[in-house]
Amino acid sequence: MKLIATGIAESEAGPDEPFLLERFIPYRLSVLTNLLSRAIGRLYGRRFGLAIPEWRVMAVLARFAPLAAAELCTRTAMDKVQVSRAVARLKAAGYIVRSVDTADRRRSRLRLSSSGRAVHDAIVPMARAAEAKFIADLAPADRATLDRLLGLLLDRAQTLDAAGNIADKT
Repeated sequence: MKLIATGIAESEAGPDEPFLLERFIPYRLSVLTNLLSRAIGRLYGRRFGLAIPEWRVMAVLARFAPLAAAELCTRTAMDKVQVSRAVARLKAAGYIVRSVDTADRRRSRLRLSSSGRAVHDAIVPMARAAEAKFIADLAPADRATLDRLLGLLLDRAQTLDAAGNIADKT
């Protein structure tokens, strides 16, 4: 079953045309992200017992640690509850460690433990292989275009989100 129709973006439709959810870019990106994350999540979920939010936290900590929980929320675009639950599960599994921030003793900083780093390093090749399989049908020029467009869209979304005016017609 095909979930998404192709065609013009919903924002380009006329005011009298029906709203076609399957052409709405946020919906399409959300479905794409969920399908791909779920497929990759099955790979590491079976082997390591991790859920998608837990892997995202581990991946971000591997790249940017040490981080406070609020910084994890920003870098993963997950809400505080998701991050808190993921951190609790990862801490209980021994995959992350918490330390006191030396600059502000009221804050804690999170990083991967050595066992967390080992799990991360075992998952990375699986994630890379899944990504390669996903984009295998794209020509190199299309891959470069996709990368450029995703960067532009991410920058724009972050700017609009920070300004709080994503729905404004400016």
